[in-house]
Amino acid sequence: MAIDRGLLALLEAKPGKGEELRAFLEAGRALAVQEHGTVTWYAFQFSETTYGIFDTFADEDGRQAHLNGQIPKALGQVGPDLLASEPDIRQVDVIAVK
Repeated sequence: MAIDRGLLALLEAKPGKGEELRAFLEAGRALAVQEHGTVTWYAFQFSETTYGIFDTFADEDGRQAHLNGQIPKALGQVGPDLLASEPDIRQVDVIAVK
């Protein structure tokens, strides 16, 4: 399977909401496991308020299914309470994988 596309989402928590955003991302793993088109899914932390998600996909159908799936819907529900700004979501081309 060739992994050639991904998504990078950068998330900035409101002051005092970093731990809640972290817990949301940890819980999001269970949703990602259910997505057949998502090859890998990573949630990560830069600082007390800055977090991110990186996903990979073997085809565009998988990426679009993820974008229309449960994780973005759940983020849309908690975002107004947890996020200082709109998520910065970028589609990326994966050029090398080990």
